[in-house]
Amino acid sequence: MSFGEFVRRTHRAGSLVVQPRMGFGRPEQMRAGLVATRNADAVTVGTITLDSYTRVGDLESAETALREGIGLNGYPIVTHHPEVTRLMLDGVSDVDYPVQVRHGSARPQRIFGALAATGLHATEGGPVSYCLPYGRTPLEESVRNWAECCELLLRIRETGVEPHLETFGGCMMGQLCPPSQLVAISVLEALFFYRHGVRDISVSYAQQINLAQDQEAIHALRRLCTELLPGADWHVVVYGYMGLYPTTPEGSLALLARAAELAVSTGSERLIVKTVAEAHRIPTVAENIEALEHAARVARGSSVASGVDPDGGQVYREAYAFVDAVLNGHEDIGRALLLAFRRGLLDVPYCLHPDNAGRSRSNIDAEGRLGWSTLGSMPLAGVAEAGQAPAVTAASLMRALSFVQQEFDGPVLAAGSRGAVGDDRMTVKGELR
Repeated sequence: MSFGEFVRRTHRAGSLVVQPRMGFGRPEQMRAGLVATRNADAVTVGTITLDSYTRVGDLESAETALREGIGLNGYPIVTHHPEVTRLMLDGVSDVDYPVQVRHGSARPQRIFGALAATGLHATEGGPVSYCLPYGRTPLEESVRNWAECCELLLRIRETGVEPHLETFGGCMMGQLCPPSQLVAISVLEALFFYRHGVRDISVSYAQQINLAQDQEAIHALRRLCTELLPGADWHVVVYGYMGLYPTTPEGSLALLARAAELAVSTGSERLIVKTVAEAHRIPTVAENIEALEHAARVARGSSVASGVDPDGGQVYREAYAFVDAVLNGHEDIGRALLLAFRRGLLDVPYCLHPDNAGRSRSNIDAEGRLGWSTLGSMPLAGVAEAGQAPAVTAASLMRALSFVQQEFDGPVLAAGSRGAVGDDRMTVKGELR
């Protein structure tokens, strides 16, 4: 059974699948984290998050760290021999508990080769979303790399398992990118995978600042995928808020609860959680389990229904305009993406990558919705209005970045809470993500 089929089957049975971000350098640590996740009081899938050296291709440093006992912030899947990883997964990963590799690389060919060699078949990323925010790799190179990786992934079919690929496009920059562009990039990356032969796909969307707008965005995402991915098996994965996280345990859990309600109210099949430690440090296994179980409890008890336009409303209209403009640029989806960024049709606010035009700007309006203040060359004339916002300053940008943190911490701090994770929870105990 594929990763995607497990998630879809679980959703049909009435449960939300919850997933941590978790990765450790030593196989015994990684196995313990996977076992704990599997045994949580929730329907879970496992995660192997890779270390920073492996993400950027610095395999020599990863090997040195392993040899000298230096802690890594993830699992070096390319450096560990495939048999080591197979033994680590033996008796843990199976049809009832699939495991996904998460990495963050614009040059992931060796990562794809390594995961296939270990018997794994699910991963994530994308030519845009794993390029623009993370470094200076040319977008053209990233597009070429990801085309090669789709070919590598498809070879897994020879083992009798359908490979799974998740877009990261719905998480661009983590925050302050209006939902319509998140939806558009997620759909375009899914189309990139689809046109390169991948048929088991998940499309991502990162929780932003307004529940109703997020619900609208996921409805828009579903509508576009239904229209543009005929014959594909796909599901929606929601990410808990990826910006500045609340510093109080109460605020953190409340924000995670909202993410779970967002997933349930939109029929989303999977949720990637955040923990109470996110604002301070790398979370322990125990804190990840706490987050998984909290999200699952909220989902089981949630009766929240989406009260917004099921057709996606304004978010759909904007996202459609983005997708339509990109696809009209070139019949090859890779070339179309490159032309779109070159012309500023896709333009991610506050992204400093050389291949991003950098002329668009976003703002938070009086209703707490994330919209556009400067359109640049994006194809939104007559579709979206740029709000009247003052010039962005360091102070105004920080206010926008901390909007969610303040919303969820403010009431707690005003009530006299201790306001942060206590010192008794500050020890990482060697558990590195």
